[in-house]
Amino acid sequence: MPNLPDALFLSTSPSWQCFARPLLCHLSHQVTIGQWEYCQTQDEGSSLDVAVFLLHDYLKSCNQPVHLIGHSTGGLLGLLYAQRYPETVKSLTLLAVGVDAAIDWQAHYYVHRHNLSRQETLQAMAYNLFGYQNERTINSLIKLLKRDLDCSLSPNSLFQRLSVSPSRVPVPLMICGSKDDIVVEPDALQGWKPWLKEGDRLWECLEGRHFFHFFQFQLVGEQICNFWQSFQPLDLLCSSLTL
Repeated sequence: MPNLPDALFLSTSPSWQCFARPLLCHLSHQVTIGQWEYCQTQDEGSSLDVAVFLLHDYLKSCNQPVHLIGHSTGGLLGLLYAQRYPETVKSLTLLAVGVDAAIDWQAHYYVHRHNLSRQETLQAMAYNLFGYQNERTINSLIKLLKRDLDCSLSPNSLFQRLSVSPSRVPVPLMICGSKDDIVVEPDALQGWKPWLKEGDRLWECLEGRHFFHFFQFQLVGEQICNFWQSFQPLDLLCSSLTL
């Protein structure tokens, strides 16, 4: 069987891949890490079940469980996958995923879209997601947001909003967020507390907004590596017992 990476970053939006690169580069100094991408065309309907099936088709050939990391809807995909196939998951790290894991920036976009034009809503979301930027940068970010609306795996639309009820995750779990994120606010992050097991972690970055893993990639990477290392002694013990 092929050797897959020790860790896998789940990407459900081509537009957001650039924001994950600094974190992946940082983590690559500690582990072998890969990126799994789910892409769809504008003509395809968003289906989380299809994405879970395709991810499992990739991971079932792995000779050992892997660490999964996902931001926003990528985290939701990882959550659904870990609940269905925990035997292939070593740990799950969720970035900017609230206790209702289906809430993403598009859910906020469609709420405001009822009162504003498309361009006005996108401009407001660009400032809310990334903070103050110069006009050229804001225009570039608006283009990314438009692309994400058209080509990402989001469970939300102008006509419906999905809600996912929280439950205990059967693998080691780390929840990460930022205190100034307007999409996954601190209360939504703290809502995970009743569902955490012994050894699970909840960590908040002081700033960085919804893409804190980009703006604070080194700090986030250190926290993730520390989480992984926390259960390495147990892994070694289990390995020795099976010899």
